[in-house]
Amino acid sequence: MNRDSASVPAARSWRDIPQQVKPRAMSPRGRQRLVRGLLSWAGGGISLLLVAWGAWEVTAVWRGDSAGLPGAAKAAPLKYLEISTNGVLDRAWLARTLALPKDATLTGLDLERLRARLLASGQVAAATIIRQFPATLEVDISERQPVARLRLQQGGSPARDFLAASDGVIYDGTGYDPAMIASLPWLDGVKPVLQGGGFTPIANMKRVADLLAQAKLEAEPLYRTWRVVSLAGLEADGEIEVRTQSGLKVIFGTQEDFFPQLARLDLLLDTGPPGISTINLAFGKKVPVSFANAGAAPAAPTPGFSLFSHPANSLPREF
Repeated sequence: MNRDSASVPAARSWRDIPQQVKPRAMSPRGRQRLVRGLLSWAGGGISLLLVAWGAWEVTAVWRGDSAGLPGAAKAAPLKYLEISTNGVLDRAWLARTLALPKDATLTGLDLERLRARLLASGQVAAATIIRQFPATLEVDISERQPVARLRLQQGGSPARDFLAASDGVIYDGTGYDPAMIASLPWLDGVKPVLQGGGFTPIANMKRVADLLAQAKLEAEPLYRTWRVVSLAGLEADGEIEVRTQSGLKVIFGTQEDFFPQLARLDLLLDTGPPGISTINLAFGKKVPVSFANAGAAPAAPTPGFSLFSHPANSLPREF
């Protein structure tokens, strides 16, 4: 190593150089931009709070709390009733049921009480009531649809006809086509209990409604002949008994889907022997049938029949 190379100082970085320059202070224009930005954010937050407060106040009015409204708004009279429904009820029924006084004001109405009046009919399953300022009350209802009818005695009054919905609710029914009501089967084997101004719902009615709906959809010619549907054996045995216009008894089981039972019934009525009085579809593919008298049974099994240990006037058909 020579002397010149030994005397060369070590390389240094610019970071080792002392920094004497102070950071530049914010300019007046920059401070103005910062202040304007902060004020803008604050104004936006206040606007959101005002909008939320206004929405809360409007919602409170819809719910029935009109204390915050000015006196002129509270005194505005109710002029119009509007109804929206999936059924047959109309504006005249709505006016009768709500029974509003002539001097009623839109904000003076107790919406929960009015809603209770609508639901008390039984025909209405759900109801929503909304104030539409300045003078309209809008009512949106969902109606129950009848699937059967029954005759009951309410208190000491004579027996009269009622309707039953798929959820078991029993109600009078208003506005239906009389021909449609006449096509509904009668219910038997039920004992509703009086409760308040009406009756307790019918238990297990959903399964009965499923049978009736599927029969009407898939086998309407058969359904049109059904006159009475008995629930007497539904709870204990899981059976629904149908009596037709001709007096035939058909027993459906609830442990199997109704569609194959309807198919077997249709086939049996088309191909079976005459004189059948009872058809029991609750045992699956082997369908016991009974005849009105022993003489009505065929002397020999017809094709598709197989005899088992049943009474002389009863035989099963296997599908």
